[in-house]
Amino acid sequence: MITFLSGGTGTPKLLRGMQELLDEREIAVIVNTAEDTWLSGNHLSPDLDTVMYLFAGILDTGRWWGIRDDTYITHDLLARLGVEEFIAVGDQDRAVHVARGEMLRGGMRLTEATAALCGKLGVKATVLPMTDSVVTTYVRTRRGEMHFQEYWVKHRGEVAIEGVSRRFREPPVATAEVIRAIEASDAVVIGPSNPVTSISPILECAGVREALRQQHVIAISPFIGDAPVSGPAAALMRAFGKEASSAGTCGLYEDFVDLFIQDTRDPVGLPGALRLDTLMVNRGKSLDLARNILTLVYGC
Repeated sequence: MITFLSGGTGTPKLLRGMQELLDEREIAVIVNTAEDTWLSGNHLSPDLDTVMYLFAGILDTGRWWGIRDDTYITHDLLARLGVEEFIAVGDQDRAVHVARGEMLRGGMRLTEATAALCGKLGVKATVLPMTDSVVTTYVRTRRGEMHFQEYWVKHRGEVAIEGVSRRFREPPVATAEVIRAIEASDAVVIGPSNPVTSISPILECAGVREALRQQHVIAISPFIGDAPVSGPAAALMRAFGKEASSAGTCGLYEDFVDLFIQDTRDPVGLPGALRLDTLMVNRGKSLDLARNILTLVYGC
């Protein structure tokens, strides 16, 4: 089994290739939940849903979020009724949020709710939230602190940010399921997801770094030079006090990573790093990178 650490875009693109090469029952994915929020009474977990929808075969891979060919009748009517949602949620996508919200209100752990939803959607891979407790990423701006979803979706990442923080009532702890998945793996792969808002929240859960130090860990940089492949990773890295580059990313993982992978076009030189084509612009590129990583893990 291979366990992946995932956010909502970079790692799922790699998983797109992996699911063609591995039995999905041999894949476990530990997913960031620090971008979760409640919207119109329903529980939105964007990174979890992206991974879940990918394995269910219904993900909109044009946007890498939401359900393919979804409709927006409910969202549009809510707007007419004066309920302004800054996230446009599709009708089928909303049904998942409603179901998860009801499960959580009924006393289920997020891990249990995720397993139940995966079962209903026919997902064979193991999809795990990083923690069952509530932890949320906020960015600090001149307007004050705002939820990451507000910064990235409502303001399209166009607000200058001065810092990044995590809010919680109690420090987050990795679930027993997360630790077992890491310990049972042949390798752990950190995909090219945002190091600050996708991967670091997972690493900040008590028990994760300790478990990773006992495993063979491969990490893939989301940067080519000082530019991220997608999303606001550069601005967030600087606000996080780190260099916006592969070197800065590797520094976040240096206490446990065994092999660091950079893109072949990356001008940043890192001793010992492996160079591969990591720009997964289509299914074929995802498949190529997945095949290369499996060769590194299994030697065939």
